Amino acid sequence: MEAYSQDLRKRVVQACDAGTETQQQVASRFGVSTAWIRKLLKRRRETGSIDALPRGRGPEPKISGQRLEKLQALVERNPDATLDELRRRMRLKCVKSTIYLALVRLGLSYKKSRSMPQSSTGRMSNKHAAAGVAVRNG
Repeated sequence: MEAYSQDLRKRVVQACDAGTETQQQVASRFGVSTAWIRKLLKRRRETGSIDALPRGRGPEPKISGQRLEKLQALVERNPDATLDELRRRMRLKCVKSTIYLALVRLGLSYKKSRSMPQSSTGRMSNKHAAAGVAVRNG
């Protein structure tokens, strides 16, 4: 969601400062909520600014820089390695999703390969799945 423009912020504050309308009326006129107006006026009181707050970026990735390059080289040498194997070989203490997200940043895909043979009972259709009845497809 985009932040409200600086122009809108100034016009709302000016309307509130004029004192000819209630906050509810100002909110209706400009298409904003009264809660947003209260927050805007509070920010102006506390900081002297009505500018939008900067967006948070979140935590820095655990795998970046040289580690990311090392991961890419490891995947190139061992393209069939699982996320757990990659984590162990890199000697990282992290969850599998951290490795997965690093692979996404590198533009590499991760496809789980089957380690078990296909079931001999076949798939169960949605209609019969609740009853536990096996139905052969094909």
